[in-house]
Amino acid sequence: MLRPVVVGLDGSRESLAAADWAAREALRRGRPLRLVHAWEGGASPETSELPELEAPRHRARRILRGAVDRLDERCPQVHPSAEQISRPAADALAAAGAEAELLVLGSRAFSGFGGFMAGSVALATVARATRPVVLVRADQPLEDEHEPDAQGRPSAHTPYRPVVVGVDPAQSCEELLAFAFESATLRAAPLRVVYAWQLPYMPHALEAKARRGVRAGAERVLDSVLGPWREKYPAVRVTRLVEEGRPAQHLLHAAQDAGLLVVGRRIRPSRTGVHTGPVAHAVMHHARCPVAIVPHE
Repeated sequence: MLRPVVVGLDGSRESLAAADWAAREALRRGRPLRLVHAWEGGASPETSELPELEAPRHRARRILRGAVDRLDERCPQVHPSAEQISRPAADALAAAGAEAELLVLGSRAFSGFGGFMAGSVALATVARATRPVVLVRADQPLEDEHEPDAQGRPSAHTPYRPVVVGVDPAQSCEELLAFAFESATLRAAPLRVVYAWQLPYMPHALEAKARRGVRAGAERVLDSVLGPWREKYPAVRVTRLVEEGRPAQHLLHAAQDAGLLVVGRRIRPSRTGVHTGPVAHAVMHHARCPVAIVPHE
């Protein structure tokens, strides 16, 4: 049975944009689309008929019906299923995402700090996800996935924008690169691979020579990691960017004109709970294109 593309809906503009993106991705991947709306309420027979629970049920039905009608108009090739789940949103979305090919969520609009806010539910879901999660902003129409036309105008008929992925060869890259290369293949898009490195502390007089050596070593390591993937996906045009500095900064710069940014999140238990990691956290809040967060061991 094919894993579906799952999208979490709450009725916001962001979640509706996520549903649009998820429908297009389901078509690209040949996957079913599942719409999910979660709300907290009793599910036992004793509470199922309580009048105070009818309002959230009615709202859930309205949200799902509106999303289905919207997709029937915008993406009629997709025939989504829709489901209400009576559980806290983060719990329900994490569970639905565990059975999904990928989970798609809306990312909130500009914050007062100059970035985008993922929202507490999205952050909690990403931190617990075991499958890829994609965050989509409200103002992310179909045309933004494609290059501008010859006159510089938005177009849905031009080639796809690049896919950008950030890698750290010191960590596991298999799941991350598999997702990035597959996403680029589905779009016939170029792939930019970003590896950011930092020079260890040393006397200033030695820095220039050491910098050349570290950069050359980083390039060799990245080429070694990418070699099998280039062979597996020979049609993907790969550009590698090996840069000195902070990974998040270089990823955001490389993704300024991208259609999708892909980053990893290491799955590791913590005494203080689960976390997204600093790079994923930064790009989730500041990237202007959809961001895919791929968990890995």
